Amino acid sequence: MQEPEMLSLESVQSFLFQEARAQSEKRWEDWLAFYAEDAVFHMPSWDDDAQLTSDPQSEVSLIYYPNRQGLEDRVFRIETDRSSATIPDTRWNRSITNVEILKQGEGSVEVAFNWTTHTYRYHQTDVYFGTAVYQLDTRGAKPLIKSKYVVLKNDYIHHVLDVDQV
Repeated sequence: MQEPEMLSLESVQSFLFQEARAQSEKRWEDWLAFYAEDAVFHMPSWDDDAQLTSDPQSEVSLIYYPNRQGLEDRVFRIETDRSSATIPDTRWNRSITNVEILKQGEGSVEVAFNWTTHTYRYHQTDVYFGTAVYQLDTRGAKPLIKSKYVVLKNDYIHHVLDVDQV
């Protein structure tokens, strides 16, 4: 039996850049195609200045969706102007740096990176930054995001954030 092919750092970076670009260009169907049906999206809140919440079922999270259906609902709200976080229209761009492959196994890759998002809304530019850890399923024709764990480092914000800005 042939060993599964390991992903290179370059191919992981390309995957991450493509996901960010689809998001920035508001190509929502393309963006959703990066996520497995059972993908978990979690952005915990800070319990205090040094501790993140850990249980999205019993503690407050900034964003939590237990599967892709939650992301699909957010996209529907964004596209139909039913998302207060994106009205008026917010312009944004996300940059990704310091990409690392943390571990690779048969059919999976864990990757971590830093991100910065610049947004423009209400004639004001804001900068959000943090880290992210993705679990990728690599068993199919293309990788799929099984888990997206995002830490927003500057969480004292004056606008509502949505999945399209992190």
